[in-house]
Amino acid sequence: MRLSMTALLLLLLARAAPGNGVPATPPRTPAHTTPEGDGVVVGSGPVVVDTYIDFQCPFCRAFEMSSGNAVRAMAAEGLITLVVHPMDFLDQASTNHYSSRAASASGCASDADRFGEYSQVLFESQPPEGGLGLTDEQLVELGGAVGMTEPAFARCVPQHVYVPWADYVTQRALARGVSATPTTLVGGVPVPANARAIAAAVASVVR
Repeated sequence: MRLSMTALLLLLLARAAPGNGVPATPPRTPAHTTPEGDGVVVGSGPVVVDTYIDFQCPFCRAFEMSSGNAVRAMAAEGLITLVVHPMDFLDQASTNHYSSRAASASGCASDADRFGEYSQVLFESQPPEGGLGLTDEQLVELGGAVGMTEPAFARCVPQHVYVPWADYVTQRALARGVSATPTTLVGGVPVPANARAIAAAVASVVR
């Protein structure tokens, strides 16, 4: 069943309510994460661009399709350090906890140095909200489509080793004031989630 935006907002507020405490560090974090462990780092440029996404989020898919390549190109050219935070706040919008499983699988992809390619194919193959998300077998197959044919990836995905990490990323995001996806920050300042706005904000920082 599709959750209403009101229900999702109430769920977010409950998870972020005072008394929930500092998010517990997960038992494992993927390769290439920030020192805090709450996002995957791509590139090493002078300006930090944070993107908060959920692989079940249709607006995040639109952001990826319109701006993903351009933002990754900025990282590849050394203009930015891109930090991608895969959240699981839409986990209840599927019948098999797709958000957290997809986020976990993206962590497995980061271990294999294929986070960017895998994120892209996850959004290209995004299932509709409110129904059955992709199965673990399908998530493994998508990895094969971007060159991850190693047994380690095929083992990692169905073990859901990074599901606790996805929850940790979400809790850290909520503590930072993130309440929707996609959310993009340039140098810690919110900007519209499109490549043109991000590029303009980056240019203003490095002047």
